[in-house]
Amino acid sequence: MAGAFGAHGLRQMVSERALEVFQTAVTYQMYHALALVLVAVLAGLGLSRRLLGIAAGFYLAGILLFSGSLYLLVFTGYHWLGPVTPLGGVCFMIGWGLLVTAGLRRQG
Repeated sequence: MAGAFGAHGLRQMVSERALEVFQTAVTYQMYHALALVLVAVLAGLGLSRRLLGIAAGFYLAGILLFSGSLYLLVFTGYHWLGPVTPLGGVCFMIGWGLLVTAGLRRQG
């Protein structure tokens, strides 16, 4: 829904660059929402629920910090939010690292 809103609803309201930023936020939010589904599936397959739970927390934090800061940037124009976005990216990377670690521990 957010992607459709950006493609149709925002086109007349913001610049082309702001639309690109919005689309980036939507894309990363969707990828990591799917990662949360993957975490749930892997927990059901016996991987470490502790590691997967922490990974899920980092994915959620990443969505809020990365996508959330980009959404706010587009809607408010507050450029001071820029430094928050990379923190969300770091959260995403930590989440993926924990997911891989959970998988490697299962195999090992």
